[in-house]
Amino acid sequence: MAKLYFKYGAMGSSKSANALITKFNYEERGMKVWLIKPSVDTRDGLHTLKSRIGLSAEADIIGKDDSILELLSKKSGVDVIISDECQFFTKEQIDQLREIVDFQDIPVMCFGLRTDFKTLLFEGSKRLFEVADSITEIKTICSCGAKATVNARIDENGNILTHGEQVLLGAEDKYIAMCHRCFSKALKSKNSSK
Repeated sequence: MAKLYFKYGAMGSSKSANALITKFNYEERGMKVWLIKPSVDTRDGLHTLKSRIGLSAEADIIGKDDSILELLSKKSGVDVIISDECQFFTKEQIDQLREIVDFQDIPVMCFGLRTDFKTLLFEGSKRLFEVADSITEIKTICSCGAKATVNARIDENGNILTHGEQVLLGAEDKYIAMCHRCFSKALKSKNSSK
């Protein structure tokens, strides 16, 4: 029986690498993988899914107004769907992935962030927490050695930012994974220096 999986982690926790390794494992067993990502993720090119450790693959893009169900109906023989950056999907698109699992018996594996730089849930992540069959945290660590849970947005000088649009694409140049204690201390220090 197929399941909807949500594997989440902070920035730098190897989510994309895990997605690509999972793709490799299915394909090694002769199964057809439909690799997808939201169109907003253009960091490595529109149709490229790439990890920081150098793994990459071509992925189909899903626009904000696209129906995943309609796009899947044009594919044949899909054994599994793997999505990266699933936090950027809409609630309706997550519900479509849920429907694919329930009515087409195709497993769906979603990899993405839980929260944004303000520690607020993304729309896609929120819905996955509500409807996924399996939820797994992919862990990474803060510079202090504790488990990182916050995706802190930083400026060019390494200062933590607390204002701005929810989506700002970037990697180590724009974000740093932190434990909540270090994040809170940095915010308190920033506020006290004003």
